[in-house]
Order: sequence, then C-alpha cells, then structure tokens
Amino acid sequence: MTTGNVIQPGAEAAQLYGVSASGPAPANLGDILERVLDKGLVIAGDIQVNLLDIELLTIKLRLIVASLETAREVGINWWENDPWLSADAGRRADERELRAENRKLRGRISELESGEPNGSRR
Repeated sequence: MTTGNVIQPGAEAAQLYGVSASGPAPANLGDILERVLDKGLVIAGDIQVNLLDIELLTIKLRLIVASLETAREVGINWWENDPWLSADAGRRADERELRAENRKLRGRISELESGEPNGSRR
C-alpha cells in the first residue's frame, strides 16, 4: 500500500481489517444484520421523572438483539418458559397445575376414606 516510495498513514491497519486505502468497502444490510445477530447488540437506558427531588417515575429500557443461538449461549432463554410464546411452556404449566390438583384430590380422598376430615373439629 504505497504510492511510489511513500507509505500512506494507516495503510497497515487498513490492510489488517480488510479495507482498501481508498476507504472501507460498503457493507450491505445483510452483512450488518449477520454480524449483529452473531455477536448480539444490547441497548440499555433509564428514564427518570423527578419533581422537587421526588422520584415520580422510573422506566428501565433493555433491548437485546441477537440470534436465538447467541442468546442461549449467554443464558437468555425466557421465551422457552413463556406460555404466550411457547406451546411447550403452556403444556408444562398445565401439567404442573394438574399434578398439584391431583395431589390435593388424593389427599382429600385419603382423608375421606380414613374418616378423619382434616378441616373439621369434633
């Protein structure tokens, strides 16, 4: 990356990052999106509304843009347990409720069969 015998400033860095000395190669939207999804992007901010040093409202904003693989790698998987977003999560919640109801009913049946109701006084 020389012009005659003169080395252009930053030419070595440009060569290292794969850009020409005339300027960076234009990145298309697909390349940018691929890089963001591969690495992840976090945008965080807080908004506070105060009146005479009294906090009236606080809004905490957190935006994470990443692929599902990248999110799982960093331990983010809330969508797997959200019944609105995952059919499996809804089924798991229903199964937990059914198991709890079965335990209560079995306990009540055993109380009735033994003749000693748990909640009554004699």
